[in-house]
Amino acid sequence: MAPPDDAGRPLVDPSVLDRLRVELDEDEGYCSVFVGNFIDCLPFRIGKLRLALTTGDLDGAVDAILSLKTSSQMVGAERLAGLAMDLERSIREESPSAEPSVALPQLAVNYLRPINQCSRQTLHRLQAQRPPGANR
Repeated sequence: MAPPDDAGRPLVDPSVLDRLRVELDEDEGYCSVFVGNFIDCLPFRIGKLRLALTTGDLDGAVDAILSLKTSSQMVGAERLAGLAMDLERSIREESPSAEPSVALPQLAVNYLRPINQCSRQTLHRLQAQRPPGANR
């Protein structure tokens, strides 16, 4: 199953970042640190997902996709979160009926390219929206 075209979702929902700033009391810079941590960890999360899918590691794939989905939702990376939700659904639907060592690499073929592309776009957008001087 191929990932759906997720272009209808915003790359980054600014209302989520605004709410995060309020909840984390932006005067202290916590939101900037939180978003910075997401930016710093995103390549690791994608790498962990790639490794789990390509090696047929079902538990690792579920852990990696849940981490990617949740962290993306928390910073408003709606399109990336949507792709993660679609992949999570595919993993859960296909893993009971297929051998993970076959099914997961096929999901990698179908999903990793759009996830990689979306993650790069998301990183650029989040970096552009960071306040000046927020180098973390």
